[in-house]
Amino acid sequence: MPGPLAGRHVLVAASGSIAAVKTPLLVSALVKAGAVVRCLVTPSAERLVSAVALASLSRHPCYCDGDQWDPSRSRPLHIELAEWAELVVVAPMSASTLSRWSQGSGDGLLASVLLATEVPVLVAAAMNTAMWSHPAVQQNWQLVQAFPGVVPLLPSSGLLACDRRGDGRMADPILIELAAAALFSRGQECVVPERDWEGKHLLVTAGATHEPIDQARVLTNRSTGHMGVLLAQVARLRGAIVQLVHGPLSVPEPWCEGIECIPVTTADDMARVLVDRQPSMDAIAMVAAVADLRRVESSETKVSKQRLPELLASGWSQVPDLLASLSKRRPQGQILLGFAALAGEDAALIAQGKAKLSAKGCDLLMVNPIDRLGQGFGDQANGGWLLDRDTIREMPLMSKLSMAHQLLDAMHQSHIAAIAPVDGSNQTSC
Repeated sequence: MPGPLAGRHVLVAASGSIAAVKTPLLVSALVKAGAVVRCLVTPSAERLVSAVALASLSRHPCYCDGDQWDPSRSRPLHIELAEWAELVVVAPMSASTLSRWSQGSGDGLLASVLLATEVPVLVAAAMNTAMWSHPAVQQNWQLVQAFPGVVPLLPSSGLLACDRRGDGRMADPILIELAAAALFSRGQECVVPERDWEGKHLLVTAGATHEPIDQARVLTNRSTGHMGVLLAQVARLRGAIVQLVHGPLSVPEPWCEGIECIPVTTADDMARVLVDRQPSMDAIAMVAAVADLRRVESSETKVSKQRLPELLASGWSQVPDLLASLSKRRPQGQILLGFAALAGEDAALIAQGKAKLSAKGCDLLMVNPIDRLGQGFGDQANGGWLLDRDTIREMPLMSKLSMAHQLLDAMHQSHIAAIAPVDGSNQTSC
């Protein structure tokens, strides 16, 4: 199925930060995802990134300030670009461009586009650590976040081009492309995510666990971690403070940027983190595919091939049910989402899902068929049924980004119901 960016009009703008050298990677990623991309560069960015390269990668002209008042154009270029775009991506956003935008200045092509556009603007700031932390820059950053349609991507921490370590690195182009796709995953239009999870703490588990058999071999499954990581990133865009507890992942490394990640290996490792972190969470999404069995005692050396059948014939125990354990000790108002990876006919899957929902004691259970073509482990799409205690909601085949939004919607509604007083007054929301 086509991805959320297929056929979408995306205007990519680069301003004068050294991070502009990464803009071609972003343009390439957007084009590969099916987006129709046009580019513009500020005068400062022109010194850092080739307009020819951006034009070649986007298959469209790259616009500069000198093009803004071209007498051969029947309409002002900044108006034409602002009306053409379904999404504007500013990557990188420099301190100077941020200042112009926050103060309503139309000085230059990009500044004029930002004032004229009525579509969402995805902003990836990038600058030196001292510049980023300056009170004037922080004030401007807060101002633009209050503008309608702005989706901010904070800079990350690391080694900067000035040899300083600290905050200021532009979000990775792969993460920016993912954020852009998330904005188009709600339907036919580019939609700024509601900040309905603002300030709420969400813990997500993702990936497979590995249970050691011997020094070389493990028992695991085919989970890649895609669904859990995407759920975590979409929640972050919706304002959540997210912790990601994950086993070994098979996702692009930048997908985990901006989230507190706690890597684990075994089910016991994951259980210890859950015990420690659960009390402070408003919601927990158990998306990880935890191995069902483990060795009572794993060998500390590699077992020979000849002895392996004998070793595998006995000495196994079941892994404790982590979701059921969470249910038994959860604080009041905490919402739990579980996943059940099942195979079989529809009616049988729903029946199994109902039984699991009751046994595990969670609020929501996503029944996730893994024997259907094009969905499940390692695929970009997913589908199935979302169960709660009273309803069965069919989840038709959709992108995992779309499913992430729908799961967060359901958890949000469950949280409202869980914390609402009996008389329905003074309700607060997740």
